[in-house]
Amino acid sequence: MSEIKQKGLPLGEAGKAIILIHGRGATADSILSLSSYLNLTDYAILAPQANRNSWYPFGFMSPEESNTVALQESLELIQNVLSEILESGIPASKVVLMGFSQGACLSLEFAARHAQKWGGVVAFTGGLIGENLKPENYSGDFQGTPIFIGSSDRDFHVPASRIKESASLLEQMGGEVTVRLFDDSDHTIRAEEINWVNQNIFV
Repeated sequence: MSEIKQKGLPLGEAGKAIILIHGRGATADSILSLSSYLNLTDYAILAPQANRNSWYPFGFMSPEESNTVALQESLELIQNVLSEILESGIPASKVVLMGFSQGACLSLEFAARHAQKWGGVVAFTGGLIGENLKPENYSGDFQGTPIFIGSSDRDFHVPASRIKESASLLEQMGGEVTVRLFDDSDHTIRAEEINWVNQNIFV
């Protein structure tokens, strides 16, 4: 059973929750450190730990079958975390999904497979998963959920073209999507991205 790290308010006391999803080679503790830069005073903060620090073995645009088994297990783990949150009385409309890099891809993928009114979806350098996007994999209506995708405009791992393609699909599903592509080559989370999220989602 994968470990889930927690910070912030206990689930039974919080009115909102955020699921933080770390990147490849990182840890739940490392993504939890991001929470100190976010306006999460009334949130329960949960961060699952990936098996061997990776949510799926190959790149997110690899042929689908190469990642299928691990990806399905990772999606199920996020579902388990969400179920724990929902069972505590916090509705999905008060839950934010946030990830960096591989975790950003997983955040978007999970949200699109369960589109509904979320508190927000934040992808720091990520896109929907698969060699080619398959709209039939996704269902539901985001009902105006704020979705943020930020990245370098020439990130080595995540092409800007996939980010734009993902944003278009998420918009078609009812998401209120904001994309910020930065004129640098850094694979990182920028202060400008943190500021946007704090001003538009954690308000």
